[in-house]
Amino acid sequence: VATAATAPALTVLDTRRRGTTFVEHDVKSIVNDPESTGMGFWSINPFVGCEFGCSYCYARYAHRYVVARAQDRGALEKTERPDGLDAFEQQIFVKTKTRVLAALERDLLRLNRRNRGANPETLVIGTATDPYQPAERRFGITRAVLEKLCSARGLSIGIITKSTLIARDIDVLRELGQHNRITIYVSLISVDPQLIRIFEPRSPLPHSRLRTLAKLRHANVHAGIIVAPVLPGITDSVLHIDALIRAAKPAKAAFIQPSVLRLDSAVCRRLMPIIEEHFPTLVPRYRAAFAESRHAPEPYINAVTRRFHRIARKHRIAAKNPLGSDAPAPSARQADTPAQLALL
Repeated sequence: VATAATAPALTVLDTRRRGTTFVEHDVKSIVNDPESTGMGFWSINPFVGCEFGCSYCYARYAHRYVVARAQDRGALEKTERPDGLDAFEQQIFVKTKTRVLAALERDLLRLNRRNRGANPETLVIGTATDPYQPAERRFGITRAVLEKLCSARGLSIGIITKSTLIARDIDVLRELGQHNRITIYVSLISVDPQLIRIFEPRSPLPHSRLRTLAKLRHANVHAGIIVAPVLPGITDSVLHIDALIRAAKPAKAAFIQPSVLRLDSAVCRRLMPIIEEHFPTLVPRYRAAFAESRHAPEPYINAVTRRFHRIARKHRIAAKNPLGSDAPAPSARQADTPAQLALL
């Protein structure tokens, strides 16, 4: 067993001009089962860390754990980042392609043993970090995973991404869809470029994502919008939701799916300074609403979901419940009252 003194340094694969370092990351398994994540479905994340670095991303905690473990082993140097960015967006661990494919072959055997009956097992790619972040253009891990999955049969496969790069893989997505149910979730919280630049300064702008969605739909790939997260008091108004769904209509979005902000400690440290700077009046409401749980109050979540469903029906776009949820659609007769949407 390697000690901190003898552990080999991790291989730096590449460094981008803006300071992002890509570090080789070995794996023994690539597919996470539902029991280990608590998400209700199987998942794959080809990278640890994400160059998009969205301020509300809940995957920061897991990345810090990987970094700390490598530093404790002496395989990775500790560095200060005076630019205000976390290692999460500037230190990307790239899972070794050959090891990923070998692990996937083993993991598929495990998954297929459970994939019996009328309801196929669900496998989602990109639950923690974007599988089509800039690293994918350089390393091609996600495409290799999809090509390997083309040998699978009868799975329900989802991909969550903000990136326009997914259009590169339309050919393999169509092949994958011949024997599996495939759904692409284009992640977009707003069509307001200013809001995107506040909360996601390194991610593609809304018009680019909508254009990518249109390309997927033109290729007959089942794709829609996942609004993850809905930011209370910022992106949950009728006007804001209506603008988003209205913009998704020309792109022929197959569905719209909301998911309300989850504010754990790692997210709070990154997101709350942004709220304090740009939306200071919301700070007391956020602190009160998330004081006892990382989840928003249930009445608020239900009210937001009803609002999305109601507006989606107006635009004749299907509305879906949160990914992995078996909850029934909310009743249209229940009002999303101002009290519920105030997080009080």
